[in-house]
Amino acid sequence: MDAASDAGGAQVLAAGGLVVDEDEAGSPLVAVVHRPRYDDWSLPKGKLHDGETFEEGAVREVEEETGFRCEPGEELRPASYLDRRGREKLVRYFRMRPASGAFVPGDEVDELRWLEPAEAMRVLDYDHDRGLVRDLVQASKEGSEPGGSP
Repeated sequence: MDAASDAGGAQVLAAGGLVVDEDEAGSPLVAVVHRPRYDDWSLPKGKLHDGETFEEGAVREVEEETGFRCEPGEELRPASYLDRRGREKLVRYFRMRPASGAFVPGDEVDELRWLEPAEAMRVLDYDHDRGLVRDLVQASKEGSEPGGSP
């Protein structure tokens, strides 16, 4: 199903990823990106292209912003809020693990950091992004994957 038929009336549709890798000790590291246009730190995400599914958009946006090709995993809690222009925005997130690639700074994203979850929660500017990382930590403590339920 494409995003337009699954939008629920949202004006702006977007998708992104909670990109998780591991350090040498096997502890999780989360990718966070800095957008100079807004001077914010967030999880990688962006608007869908026409006809694109949320999953396709998430894969494309994560690769565009991080430089890493990732395979989508489970879908996580979506975010719904008003954007800076007052439009309703729906963002659907997927858990992802990098498969290949490398970060190259650009105009849209000028910095990428791989952070331990506690540090990522301190750096991230948005409550929803922090909540997805918090879910990751909770799932790790429980020995399961983070769920998609709100």
